[in-house]
Amino acid sequence: MDNEILKALRERRSIRRYRPEQIKDEELQAVLEAGTWAPTAMGRQDPWIVAVQRPDLVARIDALNAAVWGREAPFYGAPTIVLVFGSDPAAWANSVPDGSLVLGNMMLAAHAVGLGSCWINREREMFATPEGKALMAELGLPEGLIGIGALALGYPAAFPPTVKPRKENYYRIIR
Repeated sequence: MDNEILKALRERRSIRRYRPEQIKDEELQAVLEAGTWAPTAMGRQDPWIVAVQRPDLVARIDALNAAVWGREAPFYGAPTIVLVFGSDPAAWANSVPDGSLVLGNMMLAAHAVGLGSCWINREREMFATPEGKALMAELGLPEGLIGIGALALGYPAAFPPTVKPRKENYYRIIR
């Protein structure tokens, strides 16, 4: 069985090198809208999505994440960063799964419109810092949210040279 969606699922890869030019507005809009169509528990639409293209803010976010990670350039030079936030899991247990589905939808949409993306972790830790909380306020987000994840987003400068084979017994069918 094959169709465009199944093909995209097989072909999408995490991109870790980006060209410096900014993506087109319609491409960004398509990616963000795809995020809004992700399923959320009880239809709550808990996640908050913030796209950042302003170079000084991209650099600040990159530096915050690098400080948590202990390595340089965690967003791989992508010109756009898409952040996903959600309620504290103590207030909404499905916050992280809901936000994760949003990120997954956006990665597939990015691939569909010819963009590269890479899921970036450590947003929970970076937005728990005083500097991260100040940045969340600057972004106009309500208090009580946590960082769930982010996407590096842009035009790929390079593609992974190989695809890892899927592990044996990845799934099972019990009848």
